[in-house]
Amino acid sequence: MMALMQSLVALSIDAMLPALTEIGQDLGAKKVNDSQLIVTILFLGLAFGQGIYGPLSDTTGRKPAIYLGFSLFLTGCLCSLFSTDLIVMLSGRFLQGLGLAAPRCVIVAIVRDQYEGPAMARVLSFVMTIFIFVPAIAPALGQGILFVAHWRAIFAALLSCGILTLIWFASRLPETLTVDRRIPFTFTRIKQGILEVCSHRVSLGYTISLGLISSAFLGYLSSAQLIFQKQYQLGTMFPLYFAILALCIGSASFLNGRLVMRFGMQNLSRWSKRFSTTISLIFFLYVISMAGHPPLWSLMLYMMIILFCFGIMYGNLNAMAMEPLGHIAGMGAAVTGAISTLISVPCGILIGHSYNGTVIPVISGFAISGVLIVCVMHWVESTTHS
Repeated sequence: MMALMQSLVALSIDAMLPALTEIGQDLGAKKVNDSQLIVTILFLGLAFGQGIYGPLSDTTGRKPAIYLGFSLFLTGCLCSLFSTDLIVMLSGRFLQGLGLAAPRCVIVAIVRDQYEGPAMARVLSFVMTIFIFVPAIAPALGQGILFVAHWRAIFAALLSCGILTLIWFASRLPETLTVDRRIPFTFTRIKQGILEVCSHRVSLGYTISLGLISSAFLGYLSSAQLIFQKQYQLGTMFPLYFAILALCIGSASFLNGRLVMRFGMQNLSRWSKRFSTTISLIFFLYVISMAGHPPLWSLMLYMMIILFCFGIMYGNLNAMAMEPLGHIAGMGAAVTGAISTLISVPCGILIGHSYNGTVIPVISGFAISGVLIVCVMHWVESTTHS
């Protein structure tokens, strides 16, 4: 159930990808890259929303916060479904992101209510496995809908999925935050929670690392349709190639769930990051030598390696950032989620809007973020050991 609720985020993003150009043309987008905002603006809603639902869930319990989020998400789906210009569409997408911040944030708190340490990383990895399986099939679903219906039918499908998921959640999941563990909602407590996360070097460092990983991934995500459908002229084969890459993350997350109890979160994250950063720097030099248009097989091989490493790191970094925050799980999930997303959105938009018909902006995004994450993780771990 947790995985399905998380998967609504991926479905809302990736089912749109094959339709981005068509939506942009129908709604009067002035530039080709403007249609990427349909993806990235949802992440902006996610960033702002996570600051609301975390502390709210600590006060009211986890379920009421989820109900509020789903209400906003369904409203956003309706707004996008009936949009007549790009501004209305982007407003609906922002509302969808604002609503989806509830499951994205509160689910981490729900898991933290019941697990900690490597066990939490294991659960999050299995959630992430299914969460990533959805992006593997979402573009194909979107493409399939486009074959038989208008792009607006994609939003109708999202609306239906949201309603069915909400009914399942309401009827099957018990409240995980008991009344005696709830904390009154005050702005002072929110301020203290933010200060605690930001002053705790372990939580802050791994949160920044999450943001940097997400930056590179969002840059790839917003450029993927243009790279595969336009630059490499794959047309309707785009969902297949996208699915292969998505399954690399999913398989890594599943494998991490098996390995983390044996090797530990830090070791797996450290070696994954070092390896992926080294590969990114080498491949960046290769891409430059190829004038930004490497053979498709080499790009796919590189992306498979990088996204596999990302799949190893994501659940571990999330769990390590939350490890010191069990006493404020809702607030901690809110702050770490908001900070990482606020880092990733402007950087991801910058990478996506830098697309110039070559893969240089995307590969440079992976290389630069990799170097920065290695530095941040070294800073955190050297402090921890000392």
